[in-house]
Amino acid sequence: MIPADVADEINRRILAVAEDQVQGFHARPFAVVAERCGLPEELVIERLRAMLAAGTVRRVRQTLLSTNLADGALVAWKLPAERCEAAWEWLKVHDPFTGHIVLRRSLDPAAPGADYRLWTTVKVPTGSNTVEGHCRMLATHIGAEDFVPLPVVGMFALGVGHVRRAGLKPGDKLETLPEMQGIARPELTPEEWSVLLALKESLEPEELVHEPWSARAEQLGISYETFARLAAGLDARKVIGRFAVFLDHTRKPSKHAGTGASGLFHWAVPAGLEECAGAECGRHICMTHCYWRSGGAPFGGAQIMGVVHAPTREEVLAHKAAIDAHLAACGIPVLHTAVFWSEKAEIRPSEISPVVYAQTMAALGYSPE
Repeated sequence: MIPADVADEINRRILAVAEDQVQGFHARPFAVVAERCGLPEELVIERLRAMLAAGTVRRVRQTLLSTNLADGALVAWKLPAERCEAAWEWLKVHDPFTGHIVLRRSLDPAAPGADYRLWTTVKVPTGSNTVEGHCRMLATHIGAEDFVPLPVVGMFALGVGHVRRAGLKPGDKLETLPEMQGIARPELTPEEWSVLLALKESLEPEELVHEPWSARAEQLGISYETFARLAAGLDARKVIGRFAVFLDHTRKPSKHAGTGASGLFHWAVPAGLEECAGAECGRHICMTHCYWRSGGAPFGGAQIMGVVHAPTREEVLAHKAAIDAHLAACGIPVLHTAVFWSEKAEIRPSEISPVVYAQTMAALGYSPE
């Protein structure tokens, strides 16, 4: 029996690299993982297949920098309490452009925005609709009273490496500040789009091989060399993210992966200090996501938002306290801060194909704005 649990030492070695440490496109990504964790490539593939089959790993895929490919935002939704579960389920089933779907609850029920319980990420293919237009359509289906889009201004941290973060101490930081990444929208040819859309789909178990993209190239009717060349070009144009393995941390929390509790943190800082504050928050290794977002007026003016996972809520709050203390030591005033706990989550990539958007909207009987 091949071990398929996160508790296995070899699996942890593999996941510590494979979750979020392989940046960009690689023609042989499992060879890169194997080299970095000091194990044979065949063993890496065997273990990942076993973890995928057991449900320990929910997907293996090439991620895209979708903020550079489609209009999008984090969206907070206000709904009657009795509609939250049904809205969560409707979005999960009917809207492929909604990625993360999370029911959250504020640590402080009196905090600004505490009545926004449903949080999602939304991507709208460029030229297909606006984020606001798409959300207005969704609001009619899920019965939302209000929604607040929180688009990205800049990114400081993005990499959900749960295993490598397990055992972090509050206050553990990168030695250097992360550089803020802004938004860019390169023009892509139809051939580049076809490769990009083929790349983003999760790998099936039989595709976990030395050259996992060979079947995708064959499906497109192009050579493997052409596929790899186009993918490398897309990587150079900053639309390719990481080659990543995703743990099923929402349904299978594990102390060995440092999961079990998750908090969305908000900070409001004086205007002009957003980039500085975001970098100081994002350098804390515990943060799997850290963004400067706009539109946070209903949330006490919050601009810096990010997520931390830990085995318990107490440990999540210990990381939050360490970040707050660091901001104070840096002389960055915090005008408002809040924590929103994750209670139920569906985590998946958002669809970004304009063709799929048109088909989905037609099926829902909706004409985009």
